[in-house]
Amino acid sequence: MTAAQDPQAALRAAHDAYEEFAQRGLDLDITRGKPAPEQLDLSAELLTAVTGDDVHSPSGVDARNYGGAEGLRELRELFAPLLGVPADQLLAQGNSSLTLMRDALTFALLFGTPAGGAPWVEGRRAMLCPVPGYDRHFGLAEALGFELISIPMDDEGPDLEAVRQAVADPAVKAMWTVPLYSNPTGVSMSERRARDLLALETAAPDFTILWDNAYGLHHLREPHAQPLDALGLAAEAGRPDRVWEFASTSKITFAGSGVAFFASSPANVDWFLEHTAAGSIGPDKLNQLRHLRFFGDPEAVRAHMERQAALIEPKFAAVERALADGLSEGSAASWTRPHGGYFITLRVAPGTADRVVKLASEAGVKLTPAGATHPYGLDPEDAYIRIAPTMPSLDDVRAAAEGLVACVRLAELEAAAAS
Repeated sequence: MTAAQDPQAALRAAHDAYEEFAQRGLDLDITRGKPAPEQLDLSAELLTAVTGDDVHSPSGVDARNYGGAEGLRELRELFAPLLGVPADQLLAQGNSSLTLMRDALTFALLFGTPAGGAPWVEGRRAMLCPVPGYDRHFGLAEALGFELISIPMDDEGPDLEAVRQAVADPAVKAMWTVPLYSNPTGVSMSERRARDLLALETAAPDFTILWDNAYGLHHLREPHAQPLDALGLAAEAGRPDRVWEFASTSKITFAGSGVAFFASSPANVDWFLEHTAAGSIGPDKLNQLRHLRFFGDPEAVRAHMERQAALIEPKFAAVERALADGLSEGSAASWTRPHGGYFITLRVAPGTADRVVKLASEAGVKLTPAGATHPYGLDPEDAYIRIAPTMPSLDDVRAAAEGLVACVRLAELEAAAAS
């Protein structure tokens, strides 16, 4: 009888393979989608893009001084076509789009929105959360007192019928979405699904979609999708205030020193600026000027992102190759093959994701906690694992992926032996 025919022999072989991996003494972290040092080096010239005697924008704005709440006009004009939004409806702000999401939600909680209705803090409030999804989205909404409602995803985006049923409840105020190369599956929303979501009848007149275009420029391979004109589609549907769109250069230039953007209807932009004014006398225009000079025009941004892709696509390919070589036969595992973004989603045998993560950690490879892809950190299937291959070196990514395969095989066989 071969090991493949003998479950106990297969389990012993899997355990031996895992032990061999664990003895390598690795110390790798693939928990979050951080840019690698080589990616950050591509933007080194940002540090010298503004000098002490040249601090004015092309239109004459002194970037050292107060004011300019909308952000530098020229930078907004540069990124508007890349994001597919009108420059007049785009704000350039601080370094974090997550901070802008928090601010917008806080303003809605305290003051309500231009779409009508009472401040959201009054009474029960719920947020729709497409799953698998982004843990920081879920954590922010939970911290602000929203009830989190899971919405399944399909190949076109959030499941339309599930959303339709959920928004019949007036307490459902908003929904997260990552429309292009979603975190963590890499799914891109279709225009048809976007049109349907933006046109939905909702019980709450102020139902809002938080449109996080975090990966709109992060293509890995052809063919690649293009950002959808969410603001235009919402206006066509007669619901111009339904979308708050967010983006940033955090994974384009320096992750801690980029520029974040907010785009929406004219009414929502005025609303956001009105409430921001109470706590800010303007964003960091020197950093915006650095970005403006570093890039110069939209084509330079696209070329920069091609250089980014050349650095990280081999890491995605290495993970996919290791998974295919180790798990294509005799395993219940499946995984995504994204055309952009920062993540690969691995779906393992139900009931084993937490065990895989623990095995990997004990062997020196840190993964995002099992369940992070779902609201409250609870994956009811215990099946989803997010892989973030960008930060480590290519050799380390290969080693981590090979070890991950050993962890998946061992966890599967342990579960089968216990059943």
